Amino acid sequence: MSTALVILAAGMGTRMNSDLPKVLHKIAGAPLLVHAMKSGAAIDPEKLVIVAGHGADEVASAARDWDDRAETALQEEQLGTGHAVLQAREALADFDGDVIVLYGDTPFIQPETIEKIVAARALNDVVVLGFDAADPGRYGRLVMAGDTLERIVEFKDASDEERAITLCNSGIVAANAATLFRLLDKVGNDNAAAEYYLTDIVALARAEGLSATAVTCDESETLGVNSRAELAAAEAAFQARARAEAMENGVTLTAPDTVHFAHDTVIGRDAVVEPNVVFGPGVTVESGALIRAFSHLEGCHVSRGATVGPYARLRPGAELAEDVHVGNFVEIKNAVLDEGAKANHLSYIGDAHVGEKANIGAGTITCNYDGVMKHKTEIGANAFIGSNTMLVAPVRVGNRAMTGSGSVITQDIEDDALAIARATQVNKPGLATKLREILQAKKAKRDKGAG
Repeated sequence: MSTALVILAAGMGTRMNSDLPKVLHKIAGAPLLVHAMKSGAAIDPEKLVIVAGHGADEVASAARDWDDRAETALQEEQLGTGHAVLQAREALADFDGDVIVLYGDTPFIQPETIEKIVAARALNDVVVLGFDAADPGRYGRLVMAGDTLERIVEFKDASDEERAITLCNSGIVAANAATLFRLLDKVGNDNAAAEYYLTDIVALARAEGLSATAVTCDESETLGVNSRAELAAAEAAFQARARAEAMENGVTLTAPDTVHFAHDTVIGRDAVVEPNVVFGPGVTVESGALIRAFSHLEGCHVSRGATVGPYARLRPGAELAEDVHVGNFVEIKNAVLDEGAKANHLSYIGDAHVGEKANIGAGTITCNYDGVMKHKTEIGANAFIGSNTMLVAPVRVGNRAMTGSGSVITQDIEDDALAIARATQVNKPGLATKLREILQAKKAKRDKGAG
């Protein structure tokens, strides 16, 4: 049976106190909405519909950036979850399959849980995801009779007996598309909030003699984000899980609590990550690499045996081959460093290709930007770039070539050549003393006038 995902993402999120739609606030470098989309992607849905409201254009753009198949349905008025799902009807008009309803502000539903819902749906007309809450609070309660889910009761509408139930509603529902929309047409808003609840379809289904059940997950998966404090708690939960998984997979984290991962960080076995390292989105670190303390990486690839840092920055497009060394206060952007190349100190390598075993001296800068366009620097294999060299792109340094320290290189250097490009030094005897006396006199005059 084919499956469609409907993700509810229309809420303004007033408690976030933000101009940004709630579902676009980020955890681990990705919007909450993307985390929900990733959860559902495990079942390879045939259709994906995002129900947007506040900031609909921004929400739709973010959804398409992650999955260009995403369609958007607009909920102009916020009249409850049932009303929100109904807005997806037109997008699913020709769809004959199951629908799973997820929430854009609930980022941690695991793929395995989605698969459990699919399996239960094969045996039941309606499936709801529940969880046993340590503190049920104001969650809706699942009223069960054996394996049968009889109804869902919102806390504000529940009796004292129903409030004593600890099995709570996550809000996630699965049903056949035709059944789902037919039941939603019957949902009313005669409740304390005067809203159309998606959860009311359970009682309506049971009244028709349809089957309904609940599957459960760990409460931590159902964590929703409605405020900045909850966003911070969600970030902490993600990082704790990511660190544990990394170490379980054979990565050494010498100070786990200080390492921050992105939602898509990939690190190979036997890699070592020292304290206070930040991984932005799009980073792959191969087995055996060493990421030293206080480094920041994003959009880059680090190969086996490479060393990065301490205090290094790898920006998008940085590609380090095996056994490359990138040292302290070195920034690499949109550049490839071939096997064994070294840039150990205080350098910027941008829009460049550095050949194997080339050595980049301290203070080297590839001057890649002319104020309008970016230009490329090519440094050959086994080249030696002297300290404080400015390489004014576009320029090529040949294989085994060298530059003298302090050079400003504006022309290509052929293989095996030494290039020296700096002004001739001129010494003026006694001029330092004279200049110092003039400056001291000016300072004394200035200070006297200020007094």
